[in-house]
Amino acid sequence: MPSSTSADAPAVLCVGDIQWDDAAALLARHGLRLNRVADGAAIPGSYWGEPEAGIIASDVHVRADTPVHSMLHEACHLIVLPLERRAQVHTDATDSVPEEDATCYLQIVLAGQLPGVGSARLMADMDAWGYTYRLGSTKAWFEQDAEDAKAWLIERGLLAT
Repeated sequence: MPSSTSADAPAVLCVGDIQWDDAAALLARHGLRLNRVADGAAIPGSYWGEPEAGIIASDVHVRADTPVHSMLHEACHLIVLPLERRAQVHTDATDSVPEEDATCYLQIVLAGQLPGVGSARLMADMDAWGYTYRLGSTKAWFEQDAEDAKAWLIERGLLAT
């Protein structure tokens, strides 16, 4: 059964619901380190506050109650950055709408590579959490309106054609 962060929060898949080693290995393939934060402790570099993931340079910080979509989103913010910019990141990594769109696209792609998650589940969790797109859902955006985000990633060698 998926975790949720409070009685009012939507039930989304959390880091504690998946295998830590799978998530750490996925991020490591992109030059990132996944750091476990103790339950109830402050998450370093969290832009939105707990339980959302935090980022500092090449480190992604999460607790068991951090949503998987948050872990992947923040990790993808780092992945889309050139290494020299990544090293300077603390908490906020976005400089532009194209980077944000590329981040959202890439997090969906990477979810498909994470055992126990998958792209469909991640998109449903993104919708439940409150991501909004003009076509009404994450899936509709990904399938029908994200050509520019996909092209941005391909141009930078972050996504195969």
